[in-house]
Amino acid sequence: MYVKKKQYFCPRIGFCAVVRIRAVNICRFIMIKVQFPDGSVREYESGVTPLQVAERISTRLAQDILVASVKPLSVVSEKEEDGWVITELNAPLGEDCLIKLHKWEDAEAKHAFWHTSSHLMAEALQELYPGIQFGIGPAIENGFYYDVYPAEGQVIKDSDFPAIEAKMMELRARKESLVKRSIAKADALKEFGDKGQTYKCELIADLEDGHITTYTQGAFTDLCRGPHLLSTEAIKAVKVLSCAAAYWRGDEKRPMMTRIYGISFPKKAMLDEYLAMLEEAKKRDHRKIGKELELFMFSDMVGKGLPIWLPKGTALRLRLEDFLKKIQKRYGYQQVMTPHIGGKQLYVTSGHWDHYGKDSFQPITTPEEGEVYLLKPMNCPHHCMIFRNTPRSYKDLPLRIAEFGTVYRYEQSGELHGLTRVRSFTQDDAHIFCRPDQVKDEFIRVMEIIEIIFKALDFNNFEAQISLRDPNNREKYVGSDEVWEKAESAIIEACREKNLPAKIEYGEAAFYGPKLDFMVKDAIGRRWQLGTIQVDYNLPERFELEYVGEDNQKHRPVMVHRAPFGSMERFVAVLIEHTAGKFPLWLTPDQAVVLPISEKSNEYAWKVKELLEAQDVRVIVDDRNEKLGRKIRDNELKRIPFMLVVGEKEAEQGLVSVRQQGAEDKGQMTIQDFADFINTTVKQQMNAY
Repeated sequence: MYVKKKQYFCPRIGFCAVVRIRAVNICRFIMIKVQFPDGSVREYESGVTPLQVAERISTRLAQDILVASVKPLSVVSEKEEDGWVITELNAPLGEDCLIKLHKWEDAEAKHAFWHTSSHLMAEALQELYPGIQFGIGPAIENGFYYDVYPAEGQVIKDSDFPAIEAKMMELRARKESLVKRSIAKADALKEFGDKGQTYKCELIADLEDGHITTYTQGAFTDLCRGPHLLSTEAIKAVKVLSCAAAYWRGDEKRPMMTRIYGISFPKKAMLDEYLAMLEEAKKRDHRKIGKELELFMFSDMVGKGLPIWLPKGTALRLRLEDFLKKIQKRYGYQQVMTPHIGGKQLYVTSGHWDHYGKDSFQPITTPEEGEVYLLKPMNCPHHCMIFRNTPRSYKDLPLRIAEFGTVYRYEQSGELHGLTRVRSFTQDDAHIFCRPDQVKDEFIRVMEIIEIIFKALDFNNFEAQISLRDPNNREKYVGSDEVWEKAESAIIEACREKNLPAKIEYGEAAFYGPKLDFMVKDAIGRRWQLGTIQVDYNLPERFELEYVGEDNQKHRPVMVHRAPFGSMERFVAVLIEHTAGKFPLWLTPDQAVVLPISEKSNEYAWKVKELLEAQDVRVIVDDRNEKLGRKIRDNELKRIPFMLVVGEKEAEQGLVSVRQQGAEDKGQMTIQDFADFINTTVKQQMNAY
């Protein structure tokens, strides 16, 4: 401070007041540069907020933005993505910086919006359920949740949701500001302890003093890092969606809490649209359609989370596998098969035991002392042993080996969900062992395979996510900084070369290397993570894999993991929900069903089936003693593309009357013409890829 205490102390005003006034006067003359995404730069006085920056651009912009991302120009990094911090709109800018102003359409804005909404729901729960304890309440991909522990005698049920929603809207109407406050650890423990918030105190105990903040709106205060909206005013529509049991901090030995899910929007029309999508999603639920189409089943006697593929589902799955095998053959892959179990030391060497041991099934012991096996949790260690089986030269690389390998991982029963979360699943796994100079090209080739598969199955709306290390928690990853930087650079360069826009997510990498995940949007707009590619410099080191280079010296290969489908189970689940069970003609289990008008035509119906099957058309016969209209309705529900109606007239002339699912009748055809039509259509579909 540039003034002296003696000279400026005033008994009426006080020294601090004078200093503050004069300090503000100084700040008026300190200007900072703010750079926008389009490269333009404007000057503002130090201490200006993102909201004030927006207001000076346009009033409408200021009304639309929810949060901002700021990066000081003093932050120097090789990667443009480093150094950005998402902040509230009232946070002062104190130095030259880059800025992004986020509207609802941006993921950063949605996250803050839903995070604030979780606090609003918690405030409502606090008023409705005195004595309730709070755990965590994060924003998630679609909406938010809060883990709570109701007081003794309190139970939160679905029938309570309307009251919670009403209370949220009542509180929202007060337009309460969210006030951020830094607090000492001891003070935080006392404040939340006095309120009886046991779970919050446990979270505080794990935090470092000097880095603890709370947010308060109205009568509710929460332990939180933020960022948040400035107030609850923007929240115009809310819906409590469901509640479920959840162990505190995911530990099944800890108390069972109630997890309440919700979603909110800045406009009621958006909520209505979202709820309509949820209703459509219920109709497309792969568990429901899978049962209707007799694709797969589960049995508690067989075991939870262990899917059984029925004949039609098996045929569909094998057709998908054959499709990928043909593509892989074009790209130089060799097929292998490995056991369903492996020695424990294999996974200790690979590092999977340390990282996935707790998620694995219990070790299998044998009568032989010291012999311990595990159900295979991953295929890659087995493939490393295949590489090591034979001396390799640089001329042998790249070596591309592929396997539809079934793996086993223990999932808590509460987390199991149809085919998307199971304990046994088959990965369309492949591993490429190559020289360092081949990494980028091999990566690009895998990207081409994934694009072919997505296009063939009508996943035209997809995006990529580059998953990198968490820069603030590097100890959970194996390998040196040098090898990680090489791997991350290879992925980023490949995406640039293919002109593939990719979002970077820190902290989402596998423990052994960075990866590129493909996120597809299905027919009703939901995002699913499917294909994945990973660069790995660590497993070759752990297994001491070597090849002889052109210089006659031994070198480590680079390993690329890839799984275009991810897992067959999850991929089929997503495909079912994307297509609502109406699969492409080349893939569908049954391409046609023959419907005899009466019992008199049953014999001809079976003859039609025999003739079509001889020409590789997949056909069934519905010869139930039901009216034709009932048969048509029932088979439409089975999503069979074509219905072939046959009666005495068709039998006499060797014809079939063709009805296409969801389209106009195609009239009568000869059996040969229909077979040619199906086979030509399938050939055209397959030749396109």
